Amino acid sequence: MSQHTPPGQMAPHIPADAYQRAQATGQPVVFVVNDAPPGIPWQRVLIPFAIAGAAALGAWGVVAALCVLMDVAAHTATVIAGAAGPIGVGGITLKLARKGA
Repeated sequence: MSQHTPPGQMAPHIPADAYQRAQATGQPVVFVVNDAPPGIPWQRVLIPFAIAGAAALGAWGVVAALCVLMDVAAHTATVIAGAAGPIGVGGITLKLARKGA
């Protein structure tokens, strides 16, 4: 009977009355063992790839958002510097941006 059981599992239990009836009548005893189908279970493979893809897309989204933020900050600083005109402290004047060139 050990040759018909999957490795690592014991033989399934059958009730004593069913076994004795099968012994008395000569009927064969049939064992049904649920086993996994051969091959790769796709869920185990696809979930890590889906997580890695989502992380990569999220990283690209963060990079794009930072680029847009830096661009807006640079334009804002340019507009403020152009509107403020020259800044002077203690006789030293600093012109932050050129006008019209």
